[in-house]
Amino acid sequence: MTVLPDDGLSLAAEFPAATHAQWQRLVAGVLSRSGKDVPEAEAEDALSTALEDGLRARPLYAAADGVPDPGFPGFAPFVRSGRAEGSTAGGWDVRQRHTVADPEAVLTDLENGVTSLWLAVGPGGIPVDGLDGLLKDVYLDLAPVVLDAGQETAAAAEELLALYARRGVAAEAVRGNLGADPLGTQARTGSAYDGDGYPVAVGLARRCAETYPGLRALTVDALPYHEAGSSAAQELGSSLATGVAYLRALTDGGLSIEQALGQLEFRYAATADQFLTIAKLRAARRLWARVAEACGTPAAGAQLQHAVTSPVMMTARDPWVNMLRTTVATLAAGVGGAESVTVHPFDHALGLPDAFSRRIARNTSSILIEESHLSRVIDPAGGSWYVETLTDELAHAAWEFFQRIEGLGGQAAALASGRLGQDLAETWEARSGKLAKRREPVTGVSEFPHLAEKPVVREPAPAEPGGGLPRVRRDEAYEALRARSDAHLAATGARPRVYLAALGPAAAHTARLTFAANLFQAGGVEPVTEGSFEDSGATEVCLCSSDALYEEQAESEAAALRAAGARHVSLAGRPGSYPGVDAYVFAGCDAVAVLSATLDRMGAS
Repeated sequence: MTVLPDDGLSLAAEFPAATHAQWQRLVAGVLSRSGKDVPEAEAEDALSTALEDGLRARPLYAAADGVPDPGFPGFAPFVRSGRAEGSTAGGWDVRQRHTVADPEAVLTDLENGVTSLWLAVGPGGIPVDGLDGLLKDVYLDLAPVVLDAGQETAAAAEELLALYARRGVAAEAVRGNLGADPLGTQARTGSAYDGDGYPVAVGLARRCAETYPGLRALTVDALPYHEAGSSAAQELGSSLATGVAYLRALTDGGLSIEQALGQLEFRYAATADQFLTIAKLRAARRLWARVAEACGTPAAGAQLQHAVTSPVMMTARDPWVNMLRTTVATLAAGVGGAESVTVHPFDHALGLPDAFSRRIARNTSSILIEESHLSRVIDPAGGSWYVETLTDELAHAAWEFFQRIEGLGGQAAALASGRLGQDLAETWEARSGKLAKRREPVTGVSEFPHLAEKPVVREPAPAEPGGGLPRVRRDEAYEALRARSDAHLAATGARPRVYLAALGPAAAHTARLTFAANLFQAGGVEPVTEGSFEDSGATEVCLCSSDALYEEQAESEAAALRAAGARHVSLAGRPGSYPGVDAYVFAGCDAVAVLSATLDRMGAS
């Protein structure tokens, strides 16, 4: 056996270092062989992926990109963590949301891994006077409680504080958040429950600062903006503007800037885009540290973060896939350094979760913490040139959006004027176009749908507050199409059908036949591939084959199918000039428009 000398030399020392220009030349060569002639200087751009907010994910990152030093955990600008020991020392706080007064579900969660409670209090949900009964068997000195009471924040906070007093919980043992968020409520409902200067929020903050050192009074909830379709930068910018508005109110109300900073907790969405989520949480801490620095207290700028798996990404169809989405989102939240994480149950879009889905939700965090040991490393993504660059670029885009809101007069003014809502709507419209064209696929919905899937049924959940910014979901356009198909099935006993006419051997038609079947099922249209068109029960047909066979057979096949009764003939492939073909379906076409028109012709209302 040959033993290499331990002289500190790299095994690649005898090889010349590759340059960036050499890499570009090699990439350009590969692209050329695939039929894309790209100049060497543009090869990298050809492999880049456009993101929202004008950002791009490049194929190669290196130390020469020159991103700012993220610093050390626990020190400004807190990019790596708000604490020197890491934001998730020993595991993040597993915070589960409850929307109904179910004491048994609360205890089950706390006995099986949940470490804090997030309670939705208000009409249709948990009544204010029901808090005592809901928490009757909960050790309030061990389980922090976070309120989300909207218009009833003042009453809910008073009831919870009185409950602590009645139970004899020492003031210094109280943990959690009273959830005052007048701007978040304004975003949700169109009206704020607090007057000028936010007297309710300020009053609660003063009580917490004076009496309850471990209790915070205000939440800066960015979910209303995320759920209205915002980009990551818009979500961050909105949260920053909200936080600054609260700092102004709290300091005007008599709190020091250090006390005011200590009264805020920030809530962000965690999505299945893991790198963007990681970068978003890291950028959020950097941005808030910049605010604290501008206030003259850089050492007090550590942002407390609560990450929630995104409701926008949850689907009603094939909800089991939501387990995968929430697992990736939870991993990203933990890696990104969130102190608390809420995992929505996989049936969140269907109504009230059952015991099984709540168990899966809490176990998602438990497995990542206890079995994957995800919390044992501080900022595991730190040092990745891609993550550091994305964090920096996202922070700059968010700061620009924050300045835009401040230029409108602040968050309250931006909401009241409707300008913020307009910005978010434009972002969602652009994203909806990608969803419609399946450039952003939704597994189980726009890709690989299962028409014979047995529906998952849940009891209705309490109605969410409305009147403000809309709530969107990635699957909403396809869900509307599937609902039309369901109605047609209920009325006629069969789904709308399309006959897929495969031309030539399997090698010629399989790829496009699979594509077409997948596309039509996304709209609830059942593809028929066996037997003849006459026996299919369909009124429409889609030709599936290779371009070469289309040239030979498309015209004659279309004519024969029309003679057999086909009312509409589509072709799976790029638009051409084939007589008798009415429409073309292809990768990148507007699937929602195609499917909506198909259902219209088939009488599925």
